[in-house]
Amino acid sequence: MSDTVTGSPVPAPFGAAIDSIHAATLRSELVVTELPAPGSLAPHSIAFAADVTPARHSDDSDLATGRFVLLYDPSSPDAWGGPFRVVCFAQAPLETDIGVDPFLAAVAWSWLIDALDTRGARYHSPSGTATKILSTGFGELQVQGDGAQIELRASWSPDDSALGPHVEAWGDLVCMLAGLPPVPEGVSVLPTRRKGA
Repeated sequence: MSDTVTGSPVPAPFGAAIDSIHAATLRSELVVTELPAPGSLAPHSIAFAADVTPARHSDDSDLATGRFVLLYDPSSPDAWGGPFRVVCFAQAPLETDIGVDPFLAAVAWSWLIDALDTRGARYHSPSGTATKILSTGFGELQVQGDGAQIELRASWSPDDSALGPHVEAWGDLVCMLAGLPPVPEGVSVLPTRRKGA
């Protein structure tokens, strides 16, 4: 097996992580594709995109979309606390009345942590931002009216090469942002009502 970024031989721990990712079970509503991995962040990396169906050809989903990047650096950078680091992104449109909810960002972050814990992902050093975006169309975009989005950007360090649960948790997060049930007991979802629906 060779690394798609550098062409160099894949170290055994990174190869095990890739195998674990490919063995992950994701929800049927997700369309997942492998992307070119960033070559400047770590010696080895792999990246994926996910869209909640239905998605238009060559466009992000109207329901929710996400990106997942696994970085591997055998030198274990101090900031990572180990050789692996996951960087992910998830985004979904919302109704404006939901977008102004003062607890929305905290809820989105809690969904990520809950998804990681529910899937049994072993990790440490989580960090990230949850951003609420409110917009109003003007001029030719006035017909779009008001809109809102939630974006979650996060990273964490997996404790080992068992990355399947991490990818599954990320997939669960993308689906939760899209308002798709079912979810673990005690976790609420955003209403599926979307702008223009």
